[in-house]
Amino acid sequence: MKKFLFSLLILFVGVLSSCSTADRLANQPAKDYFTLWNSCEALTILQDYVKDVTNPNSKNYIKEEDRIATFDMDGTFVGELYPTYFEYNLLEYRVFDDVSYKDDAPDDVREAAQNIRDFVRNGKKLPEHFDMKHAQAAAKAYAGMTLAEFDAYVKAYASKQANGFVGMTYGQSFYKPMLQVFEYLKDKGFTCYVVSGSDRFICRPLVEPIGINPNRVIGMDVKLHASHQGEEAGVNHTMSREEDLIRTDELIIKNLKTNKVFQISQEIGKVPVLSFGNSSGDCSMHNYCLSSPYRSEAFMLIADDDVRDYANREKALSLSEQWRAAGYHVISMRDDFKTIYGDGVEKTEFSYSSREE
Repeated sequence: MKKFLFSLLILFVGVLSSCSTADRLANQPAKDYFTLWNSCEALTILQDYVKDVTNPNSKNYIKEEDRIATFDMDGTFVGELYPTYFEYNLLEYRVFDDVSYKDDAPDDVREAAQNIRDFVRNGKKLPEHFDMKHAQAAAKAYAGMTLAEFDAYVKAYASKQANGFVGMTYGQSFYKPMLQVFEYLKDKGFTCYVVSGSDRFICRPLVEPIGINPNRVIGMDVKLHASHQGEEAGVNHTMSREEDLIRTDELIIKNLKTNKVFQISQEIGKVPVLSFGNSSGDCSMHNYCLSSPYRSEAFMLIADDDVRDYANREKALSLSEQWRAAGYHVISMRDDFKTIYGDGVEKTEFSYSSREE
């Protein structure tokens, strides 16, 4: 009898505990993910969309394994105007300021770096198809580095003060409101991928601090080599435990426009249902997303804030109209973000004398 009464007591306590836990959870206020956003159309659309597709009773319900979101990096959630892309700044530094390399830079690599320097310092227009010229030069500039060496090299440069700002390094230059989007989507069962035109092995260390795993990063690629491989083809070489992976000077792919779609298809194997970008290089990725059999949405960020960041407002407003006509939702940095880089970060004059010291 005593055992029976004791069992009832345990059951009763358990029921009370379960009820109190359920009541406590039910009474908790909903998490406010978007404290750094102003009330805006794009945010309302995103939240309504996520609420719809994560509701099991909705006709638009998407299973977690198919909730794929793709994000461009530069200009979408990482600064790109200081005074140009991180990877462009890095190449300029490699050729003109890195004493271990600058005297050995090939002519075509030096020419690409000079194009970047002329662009950022004098406003000289970059040559036609410079994205490919840069990609080929960058492949050569870092050839021979092991992946560990290159990772450390990128992180060392990322620790430098971001040109044009005080209170922020390159590696800290995240758009803080967009980081809240990552957190929100993760909590709602989405898997987020970074799909960038920048080098994959540049993107990985840059996004590491915000919890993006290396296998969720897609970018420009160069061919790799095993350190003892010699002239032998990879299919014929058996790598030993002591070998390193080394970057070569052979470009495999520049991950822009339709190449982004190819890479998403090959590496993810599913069509994304959410896509975030900021330029024409992201339109193919957006259109691929919008071709999904599931309900899907695409968002374009416009750089229209010339007070807290560097921007060409006239160009941004023109792009806003273009993106809306294409069926994308527009996020305005000026109107929709309460902050861009966070407290303590201020825009200042660009410096070209001591910024790399």
